[in-house]
Amino acid sequence: MTSASSSAPTLSHLDETGQARMVDVGHKASTQRSATAQAQVSMGQTAWHLLSAQANSKGEVLNTARIAGVLAAKRCAELIPLCHSLPLSFAGVDFEMDEATHTITVRATCKTSSQTGVEMEALTACSIAALTIYDMCKAADKGIRIDAMRLIHKSGGKSGEWHAS
Repeated sequence: MTSASSSAPTLSHLDETGQARMVDVGHKASTQRSATAQAQVSMGQTAWHLLSAQANSKGEVLNTARIAGVLAAKRCAELIPLCHSLPLSFAGVDFEMDEATHTITVRATCKTSSQTGVEMEALTACSIAALTIYDMCKAADKGIRIDAMRLIHKSGGKSGEWHAS
């Protein structure tokens, strides 16, 4: 884990009296920023087989989840109250399938040239893609799990490059 910031951590969305506030980024320079998040979606054998065979009655699951994730990234500021509305230069969602464990790793990456980072957009895209997989497969398995949602990489801005350990 690396960071260019040397100051003590604070909760930037709270003012000096503890009230919630939107962070003023007006003084920051626009820089290239990127963030990637991931989650694990695990399901039983029946749901896995239906998803793998693209036999789900609601349509092609992963392409639908991909589109849902991209749309969610674009609407992040409408979902999370103190997020800034950002012009995304890229939002993408990819999947890695592990047949042995019936697990799909969902990875979402967002990029911008802006005054603030895109971590929330990447996490939102990843969350909604995973939830879309659940929605489309729940008829076969209501016990589907979404686990290990986390930021795995970010770059740009004052804090620089960061990788999850």
